[in-house]
Amino acid sequence: MSETVFLTGATGFLGSYVLDLYLRETDAKLLVLTRAKNRAEALEKLWKGLQMHMDASTFWELEGRMEVVSGDISMPKLGMDAATYDRVAKSAESILHIAASLNRKSDKACLNNNLKGTLSVIQLARAAHEHHGLRRFGEVSTTAIAGKRWSETIAEDDALDWDRSDYDPYARTKKFCEHMVNELLPDVPHTVFRPATVMGDSRHPRTTQFDMVRAFNTVFDLPVFPIRPEARVDIVNADWVGRAMFEIFRDDAKAKHSIYHLSSGTASPVAKDIAKAMSGAGRRPPVMVPQLLGATQTAFDLIAGLPQKNTLTFVGSLFKVFLPYITFDTVFENDRACEAIGQKPVSFLDYGPAFAEWCREQKYEFPYVALPEKPVRVNVGKEISA
Repeated sequence: MSETVFLTGATGFLGSYVLDLYLRETDAKLLVLTRAKNRAEALEKLWKGLQMHMDASTFWELEGRMEVVSGDISMPKLGMDAATYDRVAKSAESILHIAASLNRKSDKACLNNNLKGTLSVIQLARAAHEHHGLRRFGEVSTTAIAGKRWSETIAEDDALDWDRSDYDPYARTKKFCEHMVNELLPDVPHTVFRPATVMGDSRHPRTTQFDMVRAFNTVFDLPVFPIRPEARVDIVNADWVGRAMFEIFRDDAKAKHSIYHLSSGTASPVAKDIAKAMSGAGRRPPVMVPQLLGATQTAFDLIAGLPQKNTLTFVGSLFKVFLPYITFDTVFENDRACEAIGQKPVSFLDYGPAFAEWCREQKYEFPYVALPEKPVRVNVGKEISA
C-alpha cells in the first residue's frame, strides 16, 4: 500500500530533486505544499523546478500523483484553511520539511520562514502523530549550524555547539530548527539532513541555483584570493544529495541515525586543485595569499554596505555571505550517508569546470520554458471487421 507524504519546499532547488525521485521511483501519494492560489498556478511553479529533471510530456504523465496543498510556511497553520489542515494532519503518514529561506543577509526572512515555518510544520507533525502515528519526520538543515570553525573535520554528533558564534542568520535559525525538532518531536522517528555547499549536478551542467557558482567563478577571475592552497572546500553534487535524502527518508532500514551530513567529507578537494581545474579554459588561477583574508573580508563587508546598487556592491554582498564558507577549511564527515545509500558523491573536480562554464554561458540564468498545455487524450475505438 502506498504511503502519503507531505512535502514542503518541493518547488525549490533541492526539493525538486526529491520530488522527481518520488514521482519516478515510488507510487506514494504526494501532498505538496505550494504557495499558489490554485492548482494551475501551483503546477506552473512545480514545472519550473522539475523541468531540469524531465520534459513536459513526462511532467503531465506524473502530475496527477501530486495533490497541491495551497499554503505558506510563514503563515499560521501553514496558510491552510481549517478543513485542509485537518485533512492533511489526518492523512499524512510522513512529513519531509525542505522549505527554508536561504537569505543569509536577512534576519526577518530567516525568522519568518525558518523558525516560524518549521514550528508550524512541527505542529502539523504533532497533530498527525497524535491522530494515527507518524512514520518519520524529516528536517533539512545545513552543515552551517556548526558555526565558526577553522581547519576541522566534523562528525554529525559533534557539529552543533551552542557556545560557537554563527556566520549568518540562516545558520543561526537552522540551528534552532534542529533544536525544536528534538524538543517537540521526541517520540516521533525523525531524521535531520545537513547538506554542505551544494553546487552543480554531476550528470549534466545545468542548475537553477547560481549564487555560489557565481561566487566561485568570480574567485577564479581574480588575480589574488585569500585562501590557503591546501584548504579543503566541501562541495557536494546536488544529485547525490537529493538521492541520499530520498532514500534515507523513505526507507526506515537505511535511517539508522538521526543526523546525516550530506557532504563530500574527507574526500573534499583542496583550493589549489579546484583552481587548476577551473582555469582549464585558458584562465590563469589566482595567486593564493591567505594572509589577506581578514582585510579582504572587511573590504567586502564595506562594499556590500554601500548605498548604491551596482556590480561592485553585488560582488561585495556575494562575498560577504560566502567568503567564510569558501575559506574556512572545514569538512563534514559523510560516512553515514555513503553507507546508507551505497554511493559516494562525485568529486567537484570531475564535473565542476564544465558546470561553471555552462553557468557563465547562460549568464547565471536558467533557460526556463513555459509549461505547454496538457495533451488531450483521444480514445480511438478498435476497428471491427465483418
